[in-house]
Amino acid sequence: MKVVCDGLDLSIATAQVIKAISSKTTNPVLEGIKLTAENDTLKLSATDLELAIEKTIKADVKQEGETVIPGKFFSEFIKKLTDEKIELELNDKSKLKINYTDSESFIQCYNVLEFPNLNIIENGDSFTIKQKDFKTLINKSIFSTALDDTRPVLKGCCFEIEENSINSIGLDGYRLAFVKKPLTKTTIKTSIIVPAKSLTEICKFLEDNDEEITVYIQKNFLMVEFDNTKIITRLIEGDFINYKQIIPKDFTTSLTINKNVFEEAIERTSVLSRVDRNNLVKFDIKEKVLTLTSNSDIGNIKENIGISLKGNDLTIAFNSRYFSECLRTISDEAIKINFNMPSSPCIVTPSDGDEYLYLILPVRIINQ
Repeated sequence: MKVVCDGLDLSIATAQVIKAISSKTTNPVLEGIKLTAENDTLKLSATDLELAIEKTIKADVKQEGETVIPGKFFSEFIKKLTDEKIELELNDKSKLKINYTDSESFIQCYNVLEFPNLNIIENGDSFTIKQKDFKTLINKSIFSTALDDTRPVLKGCCFEIEENSINSIGLDGYRLAFVKKPLTKTTIKTSIIVPAKSLTEICKFLEDNDEEITVYIQKNFLMVEFDNTKIITRLIEGDFINYKQIIPKDFTTSLTINKNVFEEAIERTSVLSRVDRNNLVKFDIKEKVLTLTSNSDIGNIKENIGISLKGNDLTIAFNSRYFSECLRTISDEAIKINFNMPSSPCIVTPSDGDEYLYLILPVRIINQ
């Protein structure tokens, strides 16, 4: 293999694919980046067997070939050569020579035959969606996924692909996020569970624009392809929680509130509750006012916010972190919050429309 490419192009591509290398593995080749020189391109690939990223850049290929180089070292080294033209040449001792200006370096490579094949989807079913909609879909639901391994299906977002829309559901046992976005077209109606880690990396490639991307699904894999980049992830097997049965349909208390005012008040009251490490904030809903309070040995904070109320007065408490993380994803001026009993979950929705729904479980308070 012998190839010449731009240092900046190579550095950017390396930084992108390295997100998929394995940090904890007994197989050293999974810590590597595969380089494939063919036609007029250099293809970089990395995988941890759950997530794979493949990036193609333009190159002057003098001799086709492939090898696998240590990912972290190569990434750090190439980062210092962004202003150079770089020549990569593999010798018969599996060493990659890197030529730049009047200098050269050598890297010992892994056995390319040990590198796993990527599950590139060629003819799978697919759906097409605007980049900004897919990015919003992920960002507004991924924070509610579980972090521990006790229930693997909760470590990803459930995608419900329907005729004209897609729903993303994140659930960790204490809260639920439901987000809905339109599709441009689809060839499939199904439900899949995509690992949160993979969605985080996919989201980094997405732009806030109306350009469309196509997402492919085949057997147990999902692939996103755009800008000479392919991201492939293994799907989580198993049945997702029947989330619809835990979402209340009727409410005894419903309030409409300014989202920014509410978010700022939550942030201030949670400062004190975080000192006590319980994140507990009490909600007193009465007439036209929502009162937020937090208490600790240091002192107490009380915030009063004007609301529009329908239904009964109520006193209820929540982990303020769950509300803060939910509110950060919302850009609406006003939101609606619905309640029943102090022991029942609340539901956060837009004041108008059905783009998202957040469910948050309350915290039991003594002598309320």
